[in-house]
Amino acid sequence: MALKVVTVVCVLVALVSGQEKPNIILLFADDLGWGDLGCYGHPTSTTPNLDKMAEGGLKFMNFYSSAPLCSPSRASLLTGRYQSRTGIWPGVLMCGGLGGLPLNETTIAAQLKKAGYGTGMVGKWHLGVGLNEQYLPTKHGFDQYTGLPYSHDMCPYTICFYPDQACDGHGVAGATPCPLYKDEKIVQQPANFLTLAETYSTAATGFIHEMAGKKQPFFLYMAFQHTHHPQFASKMFTNSTIRGPFGDSLAELDWQVGQIFDAINETGISQNTFVFFTSDNGPALAHLSRGGNGGLLRCGKATTYEGGMREPAIAWWPGKIKPGRTFEMAATVDLFPTISRLVDIPIPTDRIIDGVDMSPILFEDKESNRESYIYYPSNPSPNIGIFAVRHKEYKAHYYTKGGVYPHDGPDVMCRPSTKETKHDPPLLFNLDYDPGELNPLNTKESPYKEILQTINEIKAKFESTVVWTESEMNKGASNAAKPCAKPGCTPFPKCCSTTSDMLN
Repeated sequence: MALKVVTVVCVLVALVSGQEKPNIILLFADDLGWGDLGCYGHPTSTTPNLDKMAEGGLKFMNFYSSAPLCSPSRASLLTGRYQSRTGIWPGVLMCGGLGGLPLNETTIAAQLKKAGYGTGMVGKWHLGVGLNEQYLPTKHGFDQYTGLPYSHDMCPYTICFYPDQACDGHGVAGATPCPLYKDEKIVQQPANFLTLAETYSTAATGFIHEMAGKKQPFFLYMAFQHTHHPQFASKMFTNSTIRGPFGDSLAELDWQVGQIFDAINETGISQNTFVFFTSDNGPALAHLSRGGNGGLLRCGKATTYEGGMREPAIAWWPGKIKPGRTFEMAATVDLFPTISRLVDIPIPTDRIIDGVDMSPILFEDKESNRESYIYYPSNPSPNIGIFAVRHKEYKAHYYTKGGVYPHDGPDVMCRPSTKETKHDPPLLFNLDYDPGELNPLNTKESPYKEILQTINEIKAKFESTVVWTESEMNKGASNAAKPCAKPGCTPFPKCCSTTSDMLN
């Protein structure tokens, strides 16, 4: 083991010595399923830019989010820590919530600022706004921010998301119109969803050009609103695919990815830029054809079946990352330690970091440092804790339950009517043989009896390290925390509006 660690450190030193520090770009989709991209086998998705990224990069087949929902998965991506440690549980942060990602958490952006990086975020934050914008990205290490602070289905649908079609639903009652922030100021409310993708791309590519012009290493976190329901698309992408509104939304996301790569090439920084693409959680199957696709994986968003947490993921860095695909296990929590070590920044020692360094997979074509993974449900609690554990190719379900959204799909196990169920003994699956989790193994017989015992020990050891941090979701809500371009106006919240010319 010691020799393995030394080898990794030597590789990292070789990557950063004698050259500029690498630029880091994280691309984070929303509610995108394992089976949604063309390069992952979907027959009618239009994703030429992501397919090209996969052809020139490393495609992961066993990559995981830390949660089957938005807020906790985003917290873990940025901190390298499970949601039980950061307080981003249960569920997601809502408009007007008084909680947010605690300011004492260290994000990737805060880490990279220590090394002189310029840091920018574009897109969906969903880690809290709070009173006086106290939790926005600019409070967590980002120099610049352009985006919406949460999912667009959390706002009244004052602008139809799809041109010439009726609005799909009504959003969240009592919320203010969707606010578009520039740093800590609302510049458009309600946000214009027919031009939002272009606004995001302009901000992201502008940041790349700015940093490249300064010859300053940078970190860009681009968190798309796509492909979350209700899907939207600009006029250029409306009815542009044969997959309908979801396909149009995905095609526009892919176009945004292409804009990022165009900026990388235009600025001549491709040989020194690490780009990583993945998604926050699985598909929202409740919305049927407008909810995404998990491929052969079971269930989707809000469940701890593979479809809820196994994600498409692509790593790209010409000359550093060998193109191909890997079956090695990795996760969003691993990006924090990987990036920290890549730029030679010490990892915090005053807290537990759940991620492990992915460098052996990325740069050495070797086995992963990760042998196991923990699955928390959409609404975790200290009383129950972990729902499932994966160790190598085996996964044990200690609890299962269906999703949290109305769904009448064919698999009864994915429906909200399927209540939380404890399994004793746990359900055990071989994910290499049975990625759809359809055929539980007999744990009363060898070798599965011994495999389950090993997983039980891994679960117990992990749980012994967890001290549940106070829930940020349970801190209550206030109208004063609802983003409003005209604080104190009446009638609230409809009066909260501003004009689009403030974008300029």
